[in-house]
Formats: sequence, structure tokens, C-alpha cells
Amino acid sequence: MAKYNIGIDTGGTYTDAVIVDMRDRKVVAYAKALTTRGDLSIGVTEALSKTLSQAGDGFNRDEVSLVSLSTTLATNALVEGRGSSIATFLIGFKDAMVERTQIARAIPSARIIRVPGGHTHDGEEREPLGEAAILSALEETRGSVDAYAVAGHFAVRNPGHENRARQLIREITGCPVTASCDLSDDLDGPRRGLTAALNARIVSLIVALVSAVRSSLEQHGISAALMIVKGDGSIATAESVTERPIETILSGPAASVIGARFLSGFSDFIISDIGGTTTDVAIVKGGWPSLCAKGSVVGGYRTLVHAIDMQTVGLGGDSEVEVDFEGQIILKPNRVVPISLMGARWPSMLESLQASLNAGVGMRRASRYLVRPEGSNRDAVLSDLSKADLALLQSVEKEPKPYSDLVFRVSDKASIARLVDRGLVQIVGFTPSDAAHALGLQSQWSRDAAVAACMLLGRSSGLISDNDQKADEECRRFAQLVFDAVIAKSAHLMLECLCGQRLDATLPLISAVTAGDHRVGDLGITLKSEIPVVAVGGPAAVFYNDVGRRLGVEAIIPEHSAVANAIGAAIGMVKAHAVVEITKREDGAFNVHHEGEPVVINTGREAVAEAKAIAEAEAHQHSVAMGGRDIRVDLRIHRILLPGRDDDDGLIAATVIAECTSAPQLAPA
Repeated sequence: MAKYNIGIDTGGTYTDAVIVDMRDRKVVAYAKALTTRGDLSIGVTEALSKTLSQAGDGFNRDEVSLVSLSTTLATNALVEGRGSSIATFLIGFKDAMVERTQIARAIPSARIIRVPGGHTHDGEEREPLGEAAILSALEETRGSVDAYAVAGHFAVRNPGHENRARQLIREITGCPVTASCDLSDDLDGPRRGLTAALNARIVSLIVALVSAVRSSLEQHGISAALMIVKGDGSIATAESVTERPIETILSGPAASVIGARFLSGFSDFIISDIGGTTTDVAIVKGGWPSLCAKGSVVGGYRTLVHAIDMQTVGLGGDSEVEVDFEGQIILKPNRVVPISLMGARWPSMLESLQASLNAGVGMRRASRYLVRPEGSNRDAVLSDLSKADLALLQSVEKEPKPYSDLVFRVSDKASIARLVDRGLVQIVGFTPSDAAHALGLQSQWSRDAAVAACMLLGRSSGLISDNDQKADEECRRFAQLVFDAVIAKSAHLMLECLCGQRLDATLPLISAVTAGDHRVGDLGITLKSEIPVVAVGGPAAVFYNDVGRRLGVEAIIPEHSAVANAIGAAIGMVKAHAVVEITKREDGAFNVHHEGEPVVINTGREAVAEAKAIAEAEAHQHSVAMGGRDIRVDLRIHRILLPGRDDDDGLIAATVIAECTSAPQLAPA
């Protein structure tokens, strides 16, 4: 067994790194660095450097055999509309199928090219592949497209046309090509096309991140296998993931589940992973979370990516706090940079906040600032930005500037929204983390800045008076309102996950529990979790003791829970699968559909035996390609038989699924 594994997780606020002693099953060292959204590699390098420094001079870097990375890069890039310019070849798609792909809406800049070809449901060629059309389109797009995607009609029943198109594109352009049949075995051609297009868009981003991490490892004298966490919680070699980066959707939350299982020792539990941007909740049974059967949603579009079945809401330590005109606390789903964080880094912010507080006017907007993401390239000009957007972008600096100093018109507000969506500008605002600083529950950043922002927002909403003698008391009361709003929303999310259905938060019985009252009139109410509640993530220790009390249990917040994601990355396993389908032909024989051309078999018994052998071989091959060793293969078969028959001689159709679980192949220690 390897001596040490290193796990790295890039979250919305922090990048975490951890060293795990795999023989003693314990954490050796860990550290956090701020995530540099402009260039993720900066935060990764800093977190790794701090962790190695904490491990001390006696730590032998030659004994590190695995480095594993969980990342939000794929999800964030697709949500923010970033990535390569792409063209998508749709082979044999009719008008309605092209529309159903939603590629034009998901990636407005994508070139959509329809070419003749495709297969029937039984894998027979429906129409010859239009190679001339492909060659013509490649000549037209040469130099203006960085990556390509290919999706063919019924390609999962016969991938021949997709494979040939991919071969032509690679030979002529040398660009990365994504074939839809490599990403999914689902018959839904339009969604396979969308999944392939989204994948092609982000290949270059993952390649750049992997390159940066490798460079950082080399600088620190670490020559270990590099792997990446996928959305199903398993890990795969960096090389295999760079071809299919879309599989890293929900990589971070998946790693947190694995980390929580390791830290808590439970096999059955409910996990809540609260970070800076989101709260992710899942039920774990038998030590592994279930997968979302419908496919994961990214940027509002449903893909065919297999990822954990997790409920995610925009609620975290960095959620923007507003107060409505009735004095109710609103926790917005968007992430902003906490005032206390920026106040600690830029003392000028505290002066600005105090000046606004003393002026007593425009206080509602005075607690918002604009800043460039750390690591962003100020000189990079994006061709699709308008002149107005570019002008506003150039006015935003690394040092935070008051929102009201830069945004004057409705059009300015729209420009800022676009720049924020693209990840080019960040908003600094009041957050639950700031409320926790004001209450003394957190102390890593500037409490003075948090208190000043708390007073600004509280006074502007009428929840804090102008009486300076009661300022501290009223500030704490306002901060407590924000804190309680987070607890109530978190408890409500957990209740929904535990019962498996939506719950109206305004119902008296539900709101009484989430608010911590546990009674309506003379009726006492108790709703209790029947499985352990495990909370991880940076803010977990701040909020989840109270959440547990409202759920009638003690929340388990394990040691090192703040870096559970990185721990999950470090201890991950390799998982791979293959699906082989059997369909009956008109002549009574059977087609066995797999990753190559369909195989024709005469009898049902022989078809099942052949499908088992192919599925096992392909799953084993995938596992090796993903970096697996000591591979175990499990087979499952779903049969459709003639009425009254109970053997394979009565076979109509079947699906054979081979699943592999294995340890990662490690570099020599």
C-alpha cells in the first residue's frame, strides 16, 4: 500500500490540500488558500505549498504515490459561458432532433453542422456517412474553431459513423474531438449531442489546469500519479479525464461524500456539505451515494453525465444577504466575496464603510463593492464583449471599489451582471460569514469590517436604530437574524432530503421546526432524523450544531470536516462500467451492440454469453485506462423473455452491465 496520498479540492471560496497517511488512515497535514478564480492554478499551488510546509522537513515527498484533484472548473465554466469555440457535427439528425439538442441556446457561439448518415435502432446503416460534407465544413471552420463534437443517430447501436468522423477531424485539424458514444450509452441522441458539445467546450480548460497542477507538483519534487475526481465519486487518471472533462460535474460534492464517510465511519447517513457558494445534501446508503438516473443538470441543461444524486441549493457562507422592505432577511442564491475577507486584505475598505456609515445616506448600496478576481488577466480582451462592457470592466481594479462609484445607469447594472456571469468581475457584499464574524463565531477575517457592513445594512433596512449607545447590541441582534435565517433554510433542506419530497416552508408545522420553536399553539412538534446527520465544509462548525438541534439529533461534525472534499479526493477509488445490449433481428438471430460494430449471434444463449464476455472485457479495459489496478468486475443482466419462457432460448432483448471497482494505479513509492 502507498504511504501517502495528497488530495486537492478547488471550491468557490477556498482551495484545500491535505496529506493522508494511507497506512495509518490519518490526516498528516492540511491547509487552505483562497481560490483564485482568475487562475485556479495559483490557489492550488499555494494550498499545496502550505500543506507541505505544515508536514515539516521530515516528510518524505518520495513516498507520495497519488495526487487526486476535485474541481469545480467544469461546472463553473459551463455556467459562466466560458470555454473553447466549437463546432458540432450532427450525423443523420432531423430538424426536430437538432432543436431538441438545445446546443444553440446552451452555446450560442457554437457552429452546428448537419451531415448525412446515421444508423437504425438495430445498428444497420440508414444512410452512408457524408464524408464530403464533413471535409467541406472542416475547410470552412479551419482556424476559427478550437474543438469539435460529433453525435450520430443511434451511434450507441453502431458507432461506426462517429468514429470515422472523429478520425477525419483529427487527421485534418489536429483539434480535440468528442464523440458522443464515448460519453454515454443512452439512446437519446439529442441529449448525447448536447453532452458532447458541452464536453468539447471545456477540454482546453481542464488540460490547462492539469498542466498547472503537474507543474506545481514538479516544483515541489513530487512525482506521483495524478488523478481527478469524477461526479460519481470515483477517480480516474488526469489523461482520461482531459478527454471527458464533463464527467467532473459535481466533482467537489462527490468528493465530500467520500470524505465524510471516511471521517465519520458511517455507511448510512445524511450528509450536508456547506461551502462558500452552495449547500449540497445527499443520502448515503451502504457507503456510497446513489447516482442521478436522469443525468446531471449543468447551467440549466440536463446532460447524460452520471453523477451523484445530490440536492444543491445556493446557500453558503458567501451567500449575499439582503433585507426586503418588510424587514425579512433574504439569502440570495448568488455568491459574493465577504466584506470581512476583503476588509482584512484592503484596510481602505474599512475607511470607506465608516465614511458611508457616518454620512448616513445611500447605506443600502454602500455595503457592495466591485473587484477583479485574483489571478485574472487584466489585458485579456474578450471579442464578444460590447464596448460598454469593456469600458466598465477596465474601471474595475484589484482593490475593491464601491458599487455606487461605478454603476450609475440601468445599462451599467446589466453590464455588471454580464461581467459577473462570465467570471470577469466579482461583487463584494454582506454574507452569513460576515454575520458570524460580527457574532464572534468566526475570526479569520476582519470583524471591524463585518460590523460596519452589518450596521450599514441594518440601519438602511430599519432593523438597527441610529442610537449609538445601543449600536453593539443591535448589531448583534441583526447578525443573529441572518444567522437564524441560515439555520432555518439549512434545516428545511435537510427535512426535504430526509423525507424525499418538497415541503412548503410556510406551513406552520414545518416552519415551527425549522425556526426552532417546535410548537404551534399548545401542540408540540418533533421531527427527527432516523439516520446520523454528518456536516462537513468550512462553515459546518459554525452553523450545524444548531441545525442538528432543530432536527432532534446531534450533528456529527468530524475532525478535519473543513477539508472533507480534499480528503475524499485523496482516498478515492476507480470505478468503470460497460453496457452491452442484445436485440433480436428479423431473421431470428441477435445483434450484440457494444463499442465496436454489432456482432451477429445465432441463438439467445450464445448472444448472452458473448455479451457477458464483451462487457467484462470493455469494463476492464476502461478501468485500466482510468488508472485502476486489482480490478473486480460485477455483472448484471436485465432480460426480456417471451411469455412463459424462463431461459435464454426465449430471449427477446437484454442489457448486460459490467461494473468495475478498483484501487488506483500508483506511482512507485
